[in-house]
Amino acid sequence: MEPKKNLKSDVSRNSSLYFAVGLTLMLVVANYAINYKTYDKSDIDIDRLNLEEELEEEIPITEQIQTPPPPPPPPPAPEVIEVVEDEEEIEETVIESTETDMEEEIVVEDIEVEEVEEDVEVPFMVIENVPVFPGCESGSNDAKRKCMSDKISEFVRRKFNTDLAGDLGLTGRQRINVIFKIDKSGNVVGIRARAPHPRLQAEAERVVNLLPKMKPGKQRGKPVVVPYSLPIIFQVQD
Repeated sequence: MEPKKNLKSDVSRNSSLYFAVGLTLMLVVANYAINYKTYDKSDIDIDRLNLEEELEEEIPITEQIQTPPPPPPPPPAPEVIEVVEDEEEIEETVIESTETDMEEEIVVEDIEVEEVEEDVEVPFMVIENVPVFPGCESGSNDAKRKCMSDKISEFVRRKFNTDLAGDLGLTGRQRINVIFKIDKSGNVVGIRARAPHPRLQAEAERVVNLLPKMKPGKQRGKPVVVPYSLPIIFQVQD
């Protein structure tokens, strides 16, 4: 005897479909369970904004003050026109022509050329005739040169106030460089000094300015300007 089965009531017919649907549902439930988070409601503070309680700022109504424009400047005074009678006679200037004719002879008078003497400077060591200091008139040119140097050094040594450096608080060896010129008349001019202190510089210029008038130096028989360099060196005792 064969058992009778209803094909519609066969459960195993769609088992693979049911397995796939069940597996899908299980994956969805597991994913939701893993990602599910909870929060403590006590830590959440929700502030509420009440727009009705917002204060409305009152903007004061300001009135713009219009500054009146400045008054227009007064009109310029009318010029007073003075009517002058035309009775004055005006002398007309006649401009003569300066053009000359090719055949006109021009007479040129003698032209005098004025010679301008230049202040020629010749160094003291190479000049032909050195300036002569008072008391050094005799001897050769080299003897006069040495005599002049010795006389100037002795003169400065006697006149210079060496105690001034000690009063200024300077110690040790002091050097002052002085440059001056002996002009064509034998006078000492153009004194310049360089010293460690302005008062020493002024003292050196004062002493050199006291030098006597000398006989000017000559180059090729004519008086010339002779520059002279004078070092002043002294020791300040501690």
